[in-house]
Amino acid sequence: MGIKPVSYTNQRLTTQTPLAGNTNTHGTAFAGSLYAIEALTAWGLLYLALWEREIDASIIHAKGNIDFASPVKEDIVAMTSLRGHESLFKTLGETGKARLTLTTEIVAAGKTACQFSGLYLIRLN
Repeated sequence: MGIKPVSYTNQRLTTQTPLAGNTNTHGTAFAGSLYAIEALTAWGLLYLALWEREIDASIIHAKGNIDFASPVKEDIVAMTSLRGHESLFKTLGETGKARLTLTTEIVAAGKTACQFSGLYLIRLN
């Protein structure tokens, strides 16, 4: 796949993956690659946020849904954010577990090409 982090700042993660090696028979991004990239970008955001706070926890991708709006014909850039989930770490500290839905977006040709929504479960180790 070749997914790499581009930036992690202010509770936001951006990743980039080359189109080459992630294409379908039409030369556009393979839907399975797009799903995996968006799910991994969200998982990676949670991993980095926990690591940064020195929290030892397991992250489970429990469920996901993806909506495709247009083909991706360029390198794949995915973005996700923890904004709006400020209570996550308080809940995790109080109960030892938390669940949240994260949205990840891929923008291509200046518009949203696909959007992923994934449910993640977190449990303290």
